[in-house]
Amino acid sequence: MMDTLFIKLADLLSAGCPAVLCRIVASDGSVPRGAGAAMLVWTGGFLGTIGGGALEQEAIRQAGALLESGRSESASYGLSAGEIGDIGMICGGNVQLFYQCFDPVRHRELAAALATARSGLFLTQLGEPWLGGIWDGENGLRYWPQPWTGPLPPAAGLTGSLYAQPIGREERLILVGAGHVGLALASIVPGLDFRLVVMDSRPHILTPERLPMAEELVLGAYETFAEKIQVGPHDYVVIMTPGHQGDYTVLRQVLRTPAGYIGCIGSRRKVAATREKLLAEGFAQADLDRIHAPIGLPIGAVTPEEIAVSVAAELIAHRRLGAQESKRSW
Repeated sequence: MMDTLFIKLADLLSAGCPAVLCRIVASDGSVPRGAGAAMLVWTGGFLGTIGGGALEQEAIRQAGALLESGRSESASYGLSAGEIGDIGMICGGNVQLFYQCFDPVRHRELAAALATARSGLFLTQLGEPWLGGIWDGENGLRYWPQPWTGPLPPAAGLTGSLYAQPIGREERLILVGAGHVGLALASIVPGLDFRLVVMDSRPHILTPERLPMAEELVLGAYETFAEKIQVGPHDYVVIMTPGHQGDYTVLRQVLRTPAGYIGCIGSRRKVAATREKLLAEGFAQADLDRIHAPIGLPIGAVTPEEIAVSVAAELIAHRRLGAQESKRSW
């Protein structure tokens, strides 16, 4: 979602429209959304969410006022009944919001760079006026309007008055097999901030008209997976080919990559047979332990759309909770 917000921000500034980026820069206790949640507000609209409800309505109201003045500011909110006027929040936690006002003239270049950044951190010096820049390992710090003093933040989050926001999510979902379940999953994953690559051996299935959400379509025999797609540690590979042999053919190639997530569709009987075949081929138990199969969280899914939801939920669990918390053992 953050990439989408920055793309919208660049569009607005190019059209001469100011906008306010509302971000939760710190939180504690029970809150609807934590640090990093963001929402973009402009005259007549908004995009994103910081948790909904009364806090979000208050943020939209405050951002509207700041659009008039062109100022940026921080505000802290205690989410207990009576602590934000009469809005009645009872979560019990606390959030710090930073309202960052972007000007069409001063910040157009920075916003355009944010919209196209592949990976790194968006650095913001909180305050009025705020300072902003982009840092990544390849280019260092860019667009910061004055000489940098002090160390860069080691990771995302709030350090003193400096806030670092991850930009350009690196995670790709490589979907092998674009049948009914694959198509249903493909329609979900872009909203989860995955870049989507789809591979299939069937040209009539793999078309831009059918899969407009994919950034890349790879046509080829499943035996050529490793030749056609380079898999890195940030990649999630989901295998849903039309048959057991296709799944196995891809799976044995993916296990030789550093993929961060490997999932394969199939019944428990099919999974057991695949497991025995991989062991006989010389793969170790540690290799098999990387595989999520049967893929998806056990929610009783039956239809392609329901199965896609269960798989998407497992991808989220893997991202947020880690591999061991999100998988079912072979």
